[in-house]
Amino acid sequence: MKTVIDLIEKEAAAAFAACGYDASYGRVTVSNRPDLCEYQCNGALAAAKTYKKAPIVIAGEVAEKLKENAMFEEIGAVNPGFINIRISGVFLADYLTEMAQDEKLGCEMAEKPETIIIDYGGPNVAKPLHVGHLRSAIIGESIKRLLRFMGNRVIGDVHLGDWGLQMGLIIEELKVRQPQLCYFDETYTGEYPEEAPFTISELEEIYPCASAKSKIDPEFAQKAHDATVKLQQGNRGYRAIWQHIMNISVADLKKNYEKLHVEFELWKKESDAQPYIPDMVQMLKDKGLAYVSEGALVVDVKEETDKKEIPPCLITKSDGASLYQTTDLATIVERQKLFEPDRIIYVVDKRQEMHFTQVFRVAKKAGIVPEQTKLQFLGFGTMNGKDGKPFKTREGGVMRLERLIGEINDAVYEKMKENRTGSEEETQKIAETVGMAAIKYGDLSNQASKDYVFDVERFCSFEGNTGPYILYMIVRIKSILKKYAENAGVDPEKLSSFVMEAPMGDVPAGKSQKELMLVLSRFHDMMDQACEELAPHKVCGYIYNVADVFSRFYHETNILAETDQKKQKGYIALIVLAKRVLETCIDLLGFEAPDRM
Repeated sequence: MKTVIDLIEKEAAAAFAACGYDASYGRVTVSNRPDLCEYQCNGALAAAKTYKKAPIVIAGEVAEKLKENAMFEEIGAVNPGFINIRISGVFLADYLTEMAQDEKLGCEMAEKPETIIIDYGGPNVAKPLHVGHLRSAIIGESIKRLLRFMGNRVIGDVHLGDWGLQMGLIIEELKVRQPQLCYFDETYTGEYPEEAPFTISELEEIYPCASAKSKIDPEFAQKAHDATVKLQQGNRGYRAIWQHIMNISVADLKKNYEKLHVEFELWKKESDAQPYIPDMVQMLKDKGLAYVSEGALVVDVKEETDKKEIPPCLITKSDGASLYQTTDLATIVERQKLFEPDRIIYVVDKRQEMHFTQVFRVAKKAGIVPEQTKLQFLGFGTMNGKDGKPFKTREGGVMRLERLIGEINDAVYEKMKENRTGSEEETQKIAETVGMAAIKYGDLSNQASKDYVFDVERFCSFEGNTGPYILYMIVRIKSILKKYAENAGVDPEKLSSFVMEAPMGDVPAGKSQKELMLVLSRFHDMMDQACEELAPHKVCGYIYNVADVFSRFYHETNILAETDQKKQKGYIALIVLAKRVLETCIDLLGFEAPDRM
């Protein structure tokens, strides 16, 4: 389906052309003065300069032509040359009925579906997820769902950090604690144990201990560095320890990401890119792009149009060791070989922008990806506490993600338990569902690139622009539909098809009904914008608008008490569609609604 704006613009363009003006002046926007009109065309103002006519004269001519069209309820030309538009209830009802019959709610799928890889998550193994991992995970997941909904092939990659110094630190600390382990016996030739010599809890204690020790003990720090080199060079015992770390860590990470409703199609690691590094480095040398500077191998990436200094991209250090840039470039080599993506999107902290600018430029200069392949950096801001500083525990440490989720769930539960009607277990389960909405909506409702304050009390509120408020409105619709189905003797599961033939308000009974019809009709347009701009916050803004307008409609309309069955059926058809739109949107944001709250 075309968007409503596309359909109005088609008629406006035809009207301009019929009046002797260029059709391109028929651009239409949603009105920012809904008290005056629903849509607005300002083309007459621009046309006046070309045609040497007063804009109000042009607007008047075009408005008269548009008045002949049954799509419109009211057309008016007002000074200095605006064309104000209200569309008819019949047109709107027909549009919504067609939208309700479409699997994708009227959205047109991508003409040329892309293969898109989204790099998000990025945790280091052997460490628990903390609040710093939240934004990448939920922003990346939402963008993946948005792009996939529009018909693209989208692949999410967690891109684990498993090949850096943290591995050497863990190995060396383990060696200090348990030197008798066979992994450290250079003469050992047997099979290594299947069971790891540590649990996930022990592993999570070993790393910070080793990290702290390396800062005050230079000898230990050097041994950890040497252990990292040995691991990367293929030391048999160290590789076995690394495999234990990976098995335990990945199992724990999957469990925690599952709690966030975040799924990855690929569980690739930095180490997966290692085999591609030697050939890639040689290729950069052969093409004359890489050269030695102060002992390190670098590639110049500055361009004449740069407004700030872009330093050379470091490929290998003076001792030949790889860097993050090396690994990220090799990962692009691997992705190109395996998937030939049209686009790779990196959802990472905005402070890494320089790093990715360098990596992207090397990838393009070296021909690692074709020129038409898009490499996109989506940098997100910091999640702060009320003090404006990065969010931490009350003790001042970095908060584990599990603890944050627990605190949100507890806060929601405290709000719910006073009025609970179900069992303790059911209330806890609902609190977890609502808590997830509070976390995700609280984050995603902000533009990704901006810092924001994570306010537990505000995010958990059942009023205002919050996740719980959105869920409350969906639950209210579910309750109305359940009562209607009971009264009408209809299976609630078949309600959508039951009301499909019902007019959704050919002549809207009230202002709020027309407003609800209008906002639902703009779903397709919102989706186009959200996908184009990679902007989940636009989905949040839209569903808050839908929920708010539905709330007014609910309070102004006697839906269940309506005695005119045709009119009542129209109401039900409308809110069935509202429910479906809201549930589709929250699924795109990565959370769900309970049946009751």
